[in-house]
Amino acid sequence: MSVPPHSDDTTTTVAGVGATYRVQVRPGFDLDATAGLAGYLADLGVTHLYSAPLLTATPGSAHGYDVVDHRAVNPELGGEAGRQRLLRALRAAGLGLVVDIVPNHAGVAVPAANPAWWDVLRRGRSSAYAEWFDIDWDRGRLLLPVLADTDDALADLKLVDGELRYHEHRFPIADGTGGGTARDVHDRQHYELVSWRRGDTELTYRRFFAVSDLAGLRVEDPAVFAATHAEILRWVEAGDVDGIRVDHPDGLRDPAGYLARLRAAAPGRWLVVEKILEYGEELPDWPVDGTTGYEALAAVCGLFVDPAAEGDFTALDTRLVGHHTSFEDLTHDTKLAAATRLLATELTRLAALAPEVDPPAARVALAELAAAFPVYRGYPPHGARHLAVARSEAGRRRPDLAAALDAVTRRLRDPDDELARRFPQLTGAVMAKGVEDTAFYRWSRFVALNEVGGSPAHFGVPPAEFHRFVAARAVRWPAAMTTLSTHDTKRGEDVRARLAVLSELPREWAQRVTGWMAATELPDPAFAHLLWQTAVGAWPIPRERLHAYVEKAAREASVSTSWADPDPVFERAMHALVDRLYDDPRLHAELTAFADEITPAGWSNSLGQKLVQLALPGVPDTYQGTELWDNSLVDPDNRRPVDFAVRRELLARLDAGWQPPVDAGGAAKLLVVSRTLRLRRDRPDLFTGYRPVAARGPAGPHAVAFDRGGAVAIATRLPLRLARDGGWRDTILSLPVHNLTDLFTGRVYSGGETRLADLLATYPVALLAPTTESVEAAS
Repeated sequence: MSVPPHSDDTTTTVAGVGATYRVQVRPGFDLDATAGLAGYLADLGVTHLYSAPLLTATPGSAHGYDVVDHRAVNPELGGEAGRQRLLRALRAAGLGLVVDIVPNHAGVAVPAANPAWWDVLRRGRSSAYAEWFDIDWDRGRLLLPVLADTDDALADLKLVDGELRYHEHRFPIADGTGGGTARDVHDRQHYELVSWRRGDTELTYRRFFAVSDLAGLRVEDPAVFAATHAEILRWVEAGDVDGIRVDHPDGLRDPAGYLARLRAAAPGRWLVVEKILEYGEELPDWPVDGTTGYEALAAVCGLFVDPAAEGDFTALDTRLVGHHTSFEDLTHDTKLAAATRLLATELTRLAALAPEVDPPAARVALAELAAAFPVYRGYPPHGARHLAVARSEAGRRRPDLAAALDAVTRRLRDPDDELARRFPQLTGAVMAKGVEDTAFYRWSRFVALNEVGGSPAHFGVPPAEFHRFVAARAVRWPAAMTTLSTHDTKRGEDVRARLAVLSELPREWAQRVTGWMAATELPDPAFAHLLWQTAVGAWPIPRERLHAYVEKAAREASVSTSWADPDPVFERAMHALVDRLYDDPRLHAELTAFADEITPAGWSNSLGQKLVQLALPGVPDTYQGTELWDNSLVDPDNRRPVDFAVRRELLARLDAGWQPPVDAGGAAKLLVVSRTLRLRRDRPDLFTGYRPVAARGPAGPHAVAFDRGGAVAIATRLPLRLARDGGWRDTILSLPVHNLTDLFTGRVYSGGETRLADLLATYPVALLAPTTESVEAAS
C-alpha cells in the first residue's frame, strides 16, 4: 500500500477545500432543500458542500449520473434559479461548492429527453451529434435493446403523432420515411429496436459498464468536450465552483488527455477523480489533486480488522461452502464471464480490430487478458507491466491460446494502435462488473472486506502498514479525498465497523452461524453466509430493506438467480429465510442477542475509524447522514432520506454542553465528527504533518495514534480482545509537554507520559490539541 513522493504536505487544498459533506441532491430533495442545510453544515465544521451531479438528467433520476442535457441545471432540482439560491445560502454560511461531473456517458433511456441522442436517432450518421457518442457506424444500424424477448415484439409498435411508439418508449422518424405500417417505418430508420437480451451481445455503441441506458461519450474530441462541459465551466469561470469530482475516468478513451484539458479549463480548482486503485497500485501522475479516497477507506477500515483471524474465517468458509475457494480463481471466472457475457458487445468490437487473428480466438484471447488484468486499467509507465502480468497469467490458464495471445498482446503494446486505445476501456468495466458487482457477492468469507477499492484477499491492515501507507499518501497526494462511505459502497461504514468485531471472535461466530444455517437451509451456502453477516452487521433493520438487499445481492452474485433469469424457487426460499429472521421467535431472539452483544465493540470501531478518517492528511468527506450511526446497505439503500432535523437538534445539545454516552443514538459519533471538523477548519496549523505516536505497554497494539503537527488523534482497535486481556492497564502514550485539551471531553492533560486508561476513560477515542481559546471554542 505504498506510494512514491509527489509533493509537499499542505493544510488546505486548492480553492481552500478543507472538508466536504456529500449530499444526494435529487428530486424530492432538491436544491432548495439542500440550501436549507447550509447553516447546519457550517456548524458541523465542513468547508464545502459536495453535491451529486446537477445537470439535467433522465426524468425522475434518483442519482443524476444519467445526464441528458449538458446545457442546464436539472429542472427537477430547481433549475438555474435553484442553483443560484443554493449559492447564496452557501456563501451566507461561509461554505463553498464541489460538484460531481459525468464525462464518460449520457442517459439515453428516454430518447426524447436527450436532444443530442434524439437527433442521432433521427438523422443517423449525418447528425451534428453523431460524433458525440461512441458508435460503431460501420456495423450497421444503431441497435436499441428495448423490445420484449418474444418473436412478435414488434407487433406492439405503433405510429403516433409522427413518432414510433413501443409501449412507453418514443422514437423519432427520419425525414421522408413515414409511409406505410409501423413495421415498414421502423425498417427504414437509422436505428433498429431489438430484444433487451441483445443489449449485452450485439449493440453498436459503447456503454457505461453493461448499462445500455448509458451511452458512451467521446469527450476526447475537443468539440464534444467543449459542448458537454460549457455549463460546468461557466460556473467555474463565475467563481461558483471550488472543486470538481470526475466520475469514472477509467471509461474514457484518453483519461490523461481529458484531465489535462479539464485542469487547463479549471485552474486553481480542487480536482479529484473516482479512480479505484487495487492493493498496492499507484495513481498515475495526472494533473489532479488525488482520488475520491477508496484506497484510504480500505486502509482505515482494515485497521480495525484482526489479521490473526484470517485462518479461522478461511476454514469456516471452506466448511460452509464444502470446498476451498480461491479468490484469485473466483475473480478470474467472474471477470471472464463479465467479458464474454455482460460485455460481449464491447468484446466483439475489440475483436474486429484484430482481423489478423481468427475471430473466435481473438475474442477468447482478449477476454482472457481482461480477466487476468490485475488492475482496472493500465496507464504509463506501469501499464506495460500490468499487460505482461495479464499475458503471463492468461497463458498459464490457456496455453492453447498462445498464438492468439501473442498476436493481440503485440498490438496492445503499441500505444498508437486503435486496439490498444480501446482495450483499457474494457478492462475497467470487466473489473467493475466481474469483481465489485459479482465476486464481492459470491465470496462471503468475511464480507466486511468486500468493498469498493478493497482487497478481500488481504485480511486486515496492521498498524505499521497503515502508518506507512498514510505517510506516503500524505507526501504524494496531500489533498486527496478520504472517505468511509459513498453512494457506491456495498455497506455503510458502521455496518463494516460492527462486522469487524467478528474478526475478534471467529470461533464464536463460526458456532453461531453454523447453527443458524443448519436451522434455515438455503441451497446456496455461500450466499447464506453473506446474508447472515449482513443481518448481524445491520441489525435491527426494517424487514423490507433486508428483503430488497438480498434480492439485489443474490441477483448480482448470479449463482442461484440473476437479473436476466430470476429463479423464483430460489428467491422464494431466500425471502422466506429473511422472513424467518423476524417471525421465528427463537431465531429473532438469538440474532438480536448476538447483535446486541457485539454492538458496543462495533460502536468503538465506528468512532475509531471515523476519527482516523477525519484526522488523516487529505480532504475528509462525510457522506450524508453518517455523522450518526448508519446501517445502510448497498445502493439504493444508502440513498434513503436523511433526518437532518434530528441531527440539528443533537448538534445543538452538544454545543450546549451535553456529554453523550456512546449509546445515545449516535450522538457520540456526531461529537467526534463536529469537533474534529471544526478543529481542522479553525486550526489548520495543527494539521501540517503526520507522525505515528507509539503506545508503550501491554496493550500497545490496541492503540492507533498519530500527531498531525499539534493535533493528536487516538483510537482504540480490537476492543473485545483489549477487554479480554485486562484493558489498558499501564499502557502509556508520550504526549507533547504542554497542556492538551481533549476536544471530546474537555479534559486537560499536562503532556508527557499519559495513561491510555485516563485518556480513553469516557470514549474509545480522543482528539488532543494545545489548549487555546480557538480550541476551546471548537469544543
